[in-house]
Amino acid sequence: MRCQNCKKQTATVHLTDLLKGEKHERHLCEECAVKEKITAKTHPPSINDVLNSFLMSQSVVKELGKLKCPDCGMSFVEFRSQGLLGCPNDYDVFDQALSSVIERAQDGETQHIGKSPGESADIDPIQRERLKLQRELREAVKAENYELAAELRDRLEEMHSE
Repeated sequence: MRCQNCKKQTATVHLTDLLKGEKHERHLCEECAVKEKITAKTHPPSINDVLNSFLMSQSVVKELGKLKCPDCGMSFVEFRSQGLLGCPNDYDVFDQALSSVIERAQDGETQHIGKSPGESADIDPIQRERLKLQRELREAVKAENYELAAELRDRLEEMHSE
């Protein structure tokens, strides 16, 4: 499909606008999309940048794969697969990996401020124990150690009823 503006290049940007309930499609080449300020002109990374980034990420991932939170037991591999942290201490434990993620999410900032700046998010000991038991329970079920799983489940229920 050709660009609807210049009618020369192949359309690579496809837009759909809804105006007064009607759907209007536009198909533009990259050059025309940049001219209309729909997209920004990007330069592809050099092969050296790509290779360096890949090699650095491989060595960093190996190192991070060994990390495990002492409070909740979350490993870096679990974090990567789930996309969720287990407790506030994980931010310190996985700081090296999280800093770039946080920086992208916070528009260049490396520290998340949140709604109440200056307050620390200390987790109480009971919640920390509950997180630890929940992790141990998941691991026991995964390992098919049902006796231990039942014991951990009972301990969690006791904590919940207190």
